[in-house]
Amino acid sequence: MAAPSSRTVAVGGALLLLLVFAAPSTFVYLTSAPAASPSLLLNLKPFGARCPPAAPPPLRVFMYDLPPRFHVAMMGAASASGSGFPAWPPSSGGIRRQHSVEYWMMASLQDGGGGLEAGREAVRVEDPDAAEAFFVPFFSSLSFNVHGRNMTDPETEADRLLQVELMDFLWKSKYWQRSAGRDHVIPMHHPNAFRFLRDMVNASILIVADFGRYTKELATLRKDVVAPYVHVVDSFLDDDPPDPFEARPTLLFFRGRTVRKDEGKIRAKLAKILKGKDGVRFEDSLATGDGIKTSTEGMRSSKFCLHPAGDTPSSCRLFDAIVSHCVPVIISSRIELPFEDEIDYSEFSLFFSVEEALRPDHLFNQLRQIPITKWVEMWSKLKNVSHHYEFQYPPRKGDGVNMIWRQVRHKLPAVNLAIHRNRRLKIPDWWG
Repeated sequence: MAAPSSRTVAVGGALLLLLVFAAPSTFVYLTSAPAASPSLLLNLKPFGARCPPAAPPPLRVFMYDLPPRFHVAMMGAASASGSGFPAWPPSSGGIRRQHSVEYWMMASLQDGGGGLEAGREAVRVEDPDAAEAFFVPFFSSLSFNVHGRNMTDPETEADRLLQVELMDFLWKSKYWQRSAGRDHVIPMHHPNAFRFLRDMVNASILIVADFGRYTKELATLRKDVVAPYVHVVDSFLDDDPPDPFEARPTLLFFRGRTVRKDEGKIRAKLAKILKGKDGVRFEDSLATGDGIKTSTEGMRSSKFCLHPAGDTPSSCRLFDAIVSHCVPVIISSRIELPFEDEIDYSEFSLFFSVEEALRPDHLFNQLRQIPITKWVEMWSKLKNVSHHYEFQYPPRKGDGVNMIWRQVRHKLPAVNLAIHRNRRLKIPDWWG
């Protein structure tokens, strides 16, 4: 809209101000003021100077009351028998922790109070008729990791039976039937989670790490939420050196498994290209306690952290780098990133296609040519956004779990459209 022009006209001893907008639909706004107060004209604010819109109230979420065997009992005997909601076990392995968004989402709904005053984007309601969304607290990722991770053990039958029992429960729920599960939120963060019956929840809002192992009929960015991995390295809380560039002597850091499937095959190729280069640490390791400690030290002392694909386009390493304030170097042509409608990753990350990364010396030379001022700018941005990737209980404003719930809210208009369109195609019960 063009800026308004103004002129004054004396009418009956009063001063009228005419604001005429040069717009397709021209209109006149009149406000009267005493002629003795010409200074009023200098204090008028343009129509564009509006107050920011009020934050919406927290999302109202109904959480199904499932037996502990579907969630916290899988965390261990102490978690199942203790009073109150159990803490995440600090001794749990890195694989279990990195896919634990299901736990943190359930934790965030443990009490219905707080609201936005406590930084909550979602609150639990006891009345399902008052809910805007329904949360299914099945720890599908943990179930996969607990009940036979190699997918051939007889123990995997326990995972399958939990999924069968859960679907039987949901099908009997009138709220599932009412929407065909479209307004139900189901965490499925590990790429093999819910693997036996996942086609039966393809209409629901799924919380995923990426779409690498899902068909388009099951999961899409249109209805589902891409959530970050829970980082396994400790957050870098006192990263305030006088010269941050010189405080990180390593140019590029990578530590992880180099033998992977699918897109992850690029890791072995990158090892051949980058190992031995001046300023590059490229190490093969597993996510064990000692390995995590070494990765923490390596990321904190490096300017750039390499993020090639794993078995799927994403991996926990990206989020370890973010909370370590190590500028991520992302190599993938298919990666989907969490919260990308709110966060511009290009402000603190570098992106290379697979073809570019495998070009001899191209990646290495590009990193060496980054100006110091540009790197410091990206490092500073990392420090400003890293709180969006933290998970804690109780949750804090803008942290990882609140960002996930905000993404769920963003999906609901399309969900409600689908529900309403589906209802008009059904014959009402009262129709004779």
